[in-house]
Amino acid sequence: MNLFKSLKALSRFELLLWILSLITVSISFLALKDPDYLTLVASLTGVTALIFVAKGYVLGQVLTVIFALFYGIISFKFKYYGEMITYLLMTAPMAVMAIISWVRHPFKNSNEVEVNRLSKRSFILGITLSLIVTMVFFFVLRALGNANLFTSTISVTTSFLASYLTFVRSPYYALAYGANDIVLIVLWIMASVTTPSYLPMVFCFIMFLVNDLYGFYNWNKMLKKQSKFNFCG
Repeated sequence: MNLFKSLKALSRFELLLWILSLITVSISFLALKDPDYLTLVASLTGVTALIFVAKGYVLGQVLTVIFALFYGIISFKFKYYGEMITYLLMTAPMAVMAIISWVRHPFKNSNEVEVNRLSKRSFILGITLSLIVTMVFFFVLRALGNANLFTSTISVTTSFLASYLTFVRSPYYALAYGANDIVLIVLWIMASVTTPSYLPMVFCFIMFLVNDLYGFYNWNKMLKKQSKFNFCG
């Protein structure tokens, strides 16, 4: 899980994607008159986490835990209680569980996680749990007077499903996170209208979307490679 060794393992495209993500977020931050440094740190941590998650490296999940903590604090400041509760009480713990799952399932003793084909049973379980979590959070957030209740509730649904799929090591985690990215782009655009210092979060999740789309591509590539290797073995 060494950061520098993991960076060296990135392909040329992945390195360029990571650098582009860092530059995009940083420029959006530096353009502000009254920047929020915690927002910048969270954004840079988040895009760094995603490039390693896309590689199937445990380091990506470790950084996801750190990002979730930062993001929870930022959400609290803007009264996005749904985001705060989701990331502190769901995303962070699920990322910890994913760390354990990924450590236990390396591909042939490499740094790469073993990709899992999603079974029908696992899919139904994930959908069922997501619906239950959605209903519970809707009433909790409404009671708390959460800003943008409908959008925040959808974010809870997509975030939980993405965390679940990450835990079971399915390539479809990236599509679920991609859907969550779109919701969060809308959510933080709303926040930026009244508080411009949150604009970097918009660019953060735009780059999240790009990274997650790449993650879906790369995980399917990993699955084909691993399946071929296991078949030949």
